[in-house]
Amino acid sequence: MAEIENYLRCTEIIDCDTGSVREKAIETTKGLKTDKEKAVALYYFVRDKIKHNAYTPLYDPSRYKASSTLEAGHGMCQNKAILLVALARAVGIPARLGLVDVEDHQLSESFKQMIGGVNTMPLHGFAELYIDGRWVHASPAYDLATCQKKGFIPVEFDGVNDAKDSEYTKAGQPHMKHIKYHGPYEDLPLDEIYSYYREWITKLGMEWGDFKGASEEIRKRKSAN
Repeated sequence: MAEIENYLRCTEIIDCDTGSVREKAIETTKGLKTDKEKAVALYYFVRDKIKHNAYTPLYDPSRYKASSTLEAGHGMCQNKAILLVALARAVGIPARLGLVDVEDHQLSESFKQMIGGVNTMPLHGFAELYIDGRWVHASPAYDLATCQKKGFIPVEFDGVNDAKDSEYTKAGQPHMKHIKYHGPYEDLPLDEIYSYYREWITKLGMEWGDFKGASEEIRKRKSAN
């Protein structure tokens, strides 16, 4: 039980005690009685009301805070996973972060440039929620509008079965495949994430400083559009 309580903690990043986060969690789950019902409602709020933005800045810790993502109304996969974890904790559902390296065949050319010119993306974020005595995978990254625009299969969540990103698009083309799981995490492991990014880029034969500068330029340019 002590371990489960760790996944109810509020932290600087998973700031489930912040007023806006608590209020949104209570508002979204109003009238619902079971953890499963609450978890499903929170999932769809994060999936569809928080728009997917692949170009959210990586290196500003304050941008990772759940309350920051809620206020912005958009975020990348890690931001959205953090928000879902925080909202769940705010209504007493134990929740934790997961990160996974994925092979993603549907990345845009600009995003591929931003991660080193490859289809393999490091540290894709998702949430794990503790419902009825077991951990359930919940990936809220792509909102319904993004799925419709790009032909992705929306990830549906029923609070019972794992809700993972689809390996195929609606047209049957390869989409996303999990290749290396990291976690679980009670809090966002920023130092570990930054260290892993550095190792990743070094293995691709690039200098970290040059890569980071070029990558941030792409993020700024795309975010301004």
